[in-house]
Amino acid sequence: MKMIDGGVCAAKGFTASGVHCGIRKNKSKRDLALIYSEVPASAAAVYTTNLVKGAPLTVTKNHLSNGVAQAIICNSGNANTCNANGIEIAEATCELLGEALSIPAENVVVASTGVIGQPLSIEPIRGGIPALVAELGDHSDAAAEGIMTTDTKKKEIAVSFTVGGRECRIGGIAKGSGMIHPNMATMLVFITTDCAISPDMLQRALSSDIAETFNMVSVDGDTSTNDMVTVLANGMAGNETIAREGEDFNAFMKALNTVTVHLCRCIAADGEGATKLLECRVTGAADLSVAKTVAKSVICSSLTKAAMFGADANWGRVLCAIGYSGAQVDVSRIDVAFRSDRGTVAVCENGAGIDFSEEKAKEILLEQEIEILIDLKSGEASSTAWGCDLTYEYVKINGDYRT
Repeated sequence: MKMIDGGVCAAKGFTASGVHCGIRKNKSKRDLALIYSEVPASAAAVYTTNLVKGAPLTVTKNHLSNGVAQAIICNSGNANTCNANGIEIAEATCELLGEALSIPAENVVVASTGVIGQPLSIEPIRGGIPALVAELGDHSDAAAEGIMTTDTKKKEIAVSFTVGGRECRIGGIAKGSGMIHPNMATMLVFITTDCAISPDMLQRALSSDIAETFNMVSVDGDTSTNDMVTVLANGMAGNETIAREGEDFNAFMKALNTVTVHLCRCIAADGEGATKLLECRVTGAADLSVAKTVAKSVICSSLTKAAMFGADANWGRVLCAIGYSGAQVDVSRIDVAFRSDRGTVAVCENGAGIDFSEEKAKEILLEQEIEILIDLKSGEASSTAWGCDLTYEYVKINGDYRT
């Protein structure tokens, strides 16, 4: 497997585009994105568990009931959530795009992101679709920009891998900066591959992967109403279709995981107001459930996040987060250390503080990527979670988000 360029356009048969259609007031920002496959593709998706769901999720779920899709359209600037005509607009978007691409409206995945509860008209989307289709090409970056809201950086990746002697490619784009605390999905993530895989196995791969990747990301503890992860696999690589578990399925899973982990790190690092990417690695857990619970609790701790912002090696906050996580652990055996490119400093052994250099610790914690290392010393299970520091800027962004 190797890293390649191209994002969602790296796989054979996929093109993308992004335009400004007028949903967002700033004309310099794209607010409508499209990903298109030359041929119908196997499709799989996971969705937010928030009871308040954006209308596009309801429409997309209906469209993917047969496991087939050919295009993804997404607008930014308006979440199309809690709107009386939300379903109508989402369905109209699919119909308009279907007509423009000469494909069934049912083969369109529709998504939206932005402010909740704001009126949305179909007119900007109707007016933007012709340009969106006309500009289809090797433009993953334009599509990545078109789905951004408070994101400060585009998030995309692609890798090549081998299945059954055939080179396959998989790539993805994502948006996510705030309102991120997923459960069975996260943010908006769109992944494309030319690997041939059945819809059932594609869904199995995605559902399995997100439990260890996107569900282990948290920026602020808020689960969005519009979270969705979608994968399209058009089979144009020419490999024998993956229809069961085995070597080929494992190779696909490894490539998918490479893409999703990269996007997880990108999303966490670009959290609203964030200055640091935090990665919590838990080892020595009695089982996977304990490892995941501990990692997620620490990465979600506001006090730990604030300490990381201040480069303060306040390991007591880490222990505190472990203690209220609900995981059954032996506190008297826990070790904690902090690590970055500037080195590693052990701060806690067997649940108690140890002597360490505060100066060295601060030097380590001033870096932009920080690892929080926790050894529970109670088993062989491990897990990783991603998050970011909590800064003054986060409050500023969300204090006047609509205005």
